[in-house]
Amino acid sequence: MTWARRIAFFIALNVVVMLTVSLVINLLGVGSFVGPQGLDLASLMVFCLVWGMGGAFISLLLSKVMAKWAMGVQILDPNTSNGEARQLVNTVHDLARKAGLSRMPDVGIYNSPEVNAFATGPTRNNSLVAVSTGLLNSMNSRSVEGVLGHEVAHIANGDMVTMTLLQGVVNAFVMALARIVAFAIDNALRSDRDSRSGGLGYFGRSIAIMVLEMLFFIPGSMIIAWFSRQREFRADAGSSRYAGRDSMISALRDLQRVHGINESPELQQAPAFANFKIAAGRRTGLAHLFSSHPPLEERIARLERGY
Repeated sequence: MTWARRIAFFIALNVVVMLTVSLVINLLGVGSFVGPQGLDLASLMVFCLVWGMGGAFISLLLSKVMAKWAMGVQILDPNTSNGEARQLVNTVHDLARKAGLSRMPDVGIYNSPEVNAFATGPTRNNSLVAVSTGLLNSMNSRSVEGVLGHEVAHIANGDMVTMTLLQGVVNAFVMALARIVAFAIDNALRSDRDSRSGGLGYFGRSIAIMVLEMLFFIPGSMIIAWFSRQREFRADAGSSRYAGRDSMISALRDLQRVHGINESPELQQAPAFANFKIAAGRRTGLAHLFSSHPPLEERIARLERGY
């Protein structure tokens, strides 16, 4: 039921994105950027910025709703009579105050055996920290505090907005560059005598654009991954300040223990790792360049060195 709900929400989200962005494109009048006079770079850049940034920001604006609906996150009442739930809320709020947040994040739990936690929300003052039942059942209170401190640090550092901006800029640049190169190839293939003959044609240009976007997104993904790794180090440092360095190190070591990372590095691709923003084992070569999260041992080593 959970996966069916996630798929349904994903489809609905994409429909909302496409309809919204298409409406904006039509209102701006930049739906066509190739005319008789050639390529209109101004229209092209507006078109690519709207499409590149639009989807990313719509997803960001709906991120809390997505988490609650797709992941089944249950928001905890700060005044709940449940002692464990109240302790979880109080811990997050104490960490948030240490991080200087003016508005406390919502705190939620979702039922999953995965050792998992995440932070989301469109702004620092409209955020959510959610943890899985698997994490709460697998870690002691000190490690849980380290995890929560890491997620609060993501909120305090504005990582959701920062990564959305970066993703949007990369998307826009890739879209624009692919269309410029496809236009140049199309022109090069046209007959010198008759500009209406030869060339790639409509479907040829469409295919060329898709292929070029895939190629250009490779270096773009490397840039995003590198930046993401730096944000993870910053979130670890933030947790060290808010929850204590020992708590953050304990959390990372517990993750190694729970998932058996040293013995089974293939687990790095499990869904839990994607959401908790961790990486297992030391990756080398191209795999490291595309990794959005540093290896656990490297994160632990940095914390032990004091930075």
